[in-house]
Amino acid sequence: MLEQATLDELWVVDEPALSERRFRVELEDGGPWDAVERAELITQLARSIGLQGRFDEAAALLIELDAEPSPVVAIRVLLESGRVMNSSGHPDAAIGLFRQAGVIAARVDATFLRLDAMHMLAIVDADGAADWTTQAVELAEASGDDRTKRWLVSLHSNYGWRLLEADDLDAALAEFDEAARWADLVGTDDQRRWAQEAIEECRAAIAAR
Repeated sequence: MLEQATLDELWVVDEPALSERRFRVELEDGGPWDAVERAELITQLARSIGLQGRFDEAAALLIELDAEPSPVVAIRVLLESGRVMNSSGHPDAAIGLFRQAGVIAARVDATFLRLDAMHMLAIVDADGAADWTTQAVELAEASGDDRTKRWLVSLHSNYGWRLLEADDLDAALAEFDEAARWADLVGTDDQRRWAQEAIEECRAAIAAR
């Protein structure tokens, strides 16, 4: 199983084409990786391809991994398949995939991946967004790992934007403040910047009421 830090080093935020090149190089010339680790890398390659709108190509890569018996690979395949389905305009199908990913992750105590599934459900499942966010926040706060706690930035930020779009500005600001707090504690430079930008936008909306 790959450490999340390994994947973090390969991903370039907001540059899926560059991330794709990095994953291809790693699969060809990196490692040595065992079969499970290679499969995990392929799921991330598929994700980078899907982010560029090449949904069929991404799906084909993920389908090839269905026979891999590792539960971690199964979770990642479900997660990335769900993202492809959601991005290609099939959110209802994505919900089922994210739910399956969360169930398997809970069973094998893969907290980081379980939080990934829950954070995606909070995005895709509009009716259940508040509940998914609450459950995920509780799970993340209970973790002793700072990298896992970093999900709290995304969870609060994503729910804040949902509230902002619903014109619930005070509640949105509270969520953005929490995102900024966690970004200061465990987040990246990008997350700290984005959190402050969200606060500024929300405050501007409140002032304009």
